[in-house]
Amino acid sequence: MTNSSTAANQQDNGTEPAPESLDKVRDILFGGQMRAVEERLQGLESRLLQSQESLRTEFTKQLSAIEATVQREVQALTERLGEERVARTEELTTLGQTTGLADAELREAVLHQGQALSADIARLSERLSADLANSVLELRTEKASLTALATLFSDMASRLGGDNGEAAKSGTRG
Repeated sequence: MTNSSTAANQQDNGTEPAPESLDKVRDILFGGQMRAVEERLQGLESRLLQSQESLRTEFTKQLSAIEATVQREVQALTERLGEERVARTEELTTLGQTTGLADAELREAVLHQGQALSADIARLSERLSADLANSVLELRTEKASLTALATLFSDMASRLGGDNGEAAKSGTRG
């Protein structure tokens, strides 16, 4: 029997042909095309794997470059921040010293001015005390002169009164 009669007998028996025979038939009919497609798929897969690996390598390089750039920038900013901190500390120290010197100079100027004003007040007080003492002395001197004048006038009055009294006494006699 031939293959076609075997297939017909198997169908009459209710059994299906063996899968191996179908694979052979497919291999005969489509084998060349399948092998070509399979070779193309394998080539495509290998190219995809190469591209994937190439992309992965390129991505890793770019990521490393970005990471290095970020690290350099962070380090540069850290150094700059440190320099700024040092500069600000120096400026604050200088400002503190300048403020201290200005404060000391101001205190000294206020002290000198206070001393000068105290000296002026002392001189003015001395002058006013001397003027007051002179005025008191002058008043006492004038007061003493008034007493002397009063005594003088009293003596004159008594002399005048004494001359009139003598004349009055001599006029009654005479």
